[in-house]
Amino acid sequence: MSSSPKPFPEDEMSSKILVGTRKGLFILTRDAGGAWKISADHFLGDPVPLVHCEKGGKRMLASLDLGHFGTKVRRSLDGGESFEEVEAPAYPEKPEGEIDKCPWREIDLPWTTKLLWSFGQGSDGVVWAGTIPGGVFKTADFGESWTMVRSLWDDPRRKQWTGGGYDFAGVHSILVDPRDPQQVTLGVSVGGVWKTPDAGTTWELVGQGQRAAYNPPELEFDLGGQDPHCIVQSPNHPERMWMQHHCGIFRSDDAGRTWIEIEDVAPSAFGFAVAVYPIDPDTAWFVPAQKDEHRIPVDGKVVVTRTRDGGKTIESLRNGLPEPPAFDLTFRHALDVDNTGNCLAFGSTTGSLWVSEDQGDQWSVISEHLPPVLCVRFLD
Repeated sequence: MSSSPKPFPEDEMSSKILVGTRKGLFILTRDAGGAWKISADHFLGDPVPLVHCEKGGKRMLASLDLGHFGTKVRRSLDGGESFEEVEAPAYPEKPEGEIDKCPWREIDLPWTTKLLWSFGQGSDGVVWAGTIPGGVFKTADFGESWTMVRSLWDDPRRKQWTGGGYDFAGVHSILVDPRDPQQVTLGVSVGGVWKTPDAGTTWELVGQGQRAAYNPPELEFDLGGQDPHCIVQSPNHPERMWMQHHCGIFRSDDAGRTWIEIEDVAPSAFGFAVAVYPIDPDTAWFVPAQKDEHRIPVDGKVVVTRTRDGGKTIESLRNGLPEPPAFDLTFRHALDVDNTGNCLAFGSTTGSLWVSEDQGDQWSVISEHLPPVLCVRFLD
């Protein structure tokens, strides 16, 4: 196993964490003594499934899931001190007579934003947003207006997306290549991995090497039938991507075109969340669980797993995490690493939040009484 990457000075680590929950957005601040405290809250009572923080920490977007009232978007221009309502991505009207059904559920696919599930931003300032039921949108003015990427929505292959835990497919991961904002990679559940070289004019279904054990044998390696749960890209080595898939952990060395399955992962290769060390692409973290009907930690033990050698070996990190029995599940957007790679945070469905300031060797519980945690993001 490779040695631990060189740590950054403590004063360079992020000092704020944004936590989106089923009952609002909470901002936690790290004081001079190193203690994390809730310093502000917004949208109390409203589910906040996703928060996007622009590099630099001043501008952010928050997605609100208001049920009957739909998906709303709030924007902050002052680092989370205040928020204003801006436009939410909106679908066009479904053409009369259009047949658009979820393939295996045989139910009509709604042309409306059910959930804003992912954000991604490139060096050109354009923000991408992915939704359920599978639409992708772009904004060049940080949320003032959105344009649907019709090239993907109108692609006949999109109608083969089946969805996974949700009734309809959704775009949960958007990776804009830091070298070229024209190149974007999407993760779709269940719809596989998609790439565009030209900012969405054309799309290619990629991802050879993924394995969908839930499919019939003849469709196990079908690209469009894959269920990536979350995909992340190394900012310093963009060819390297890590994926937490429904059926395992995968690594890509060619920006998502092909994938290598990581073998012998204990306690489980199933989970939702993944984070990559911002400098060393061989280092990544996962939060495993017992799969399918259970969706709880294996043997009731909350652990974070880490590789430092590109997946050749996996170690379990438990110092400071709860003793069994514990039944915390971590969603795909509820694990994050700061820009130094030293500080990690993750939250759970039971409202717990943990932070590590040494790359996962030791964890501290910050709260055990938040609402169920939907997303965790460091603020630069």
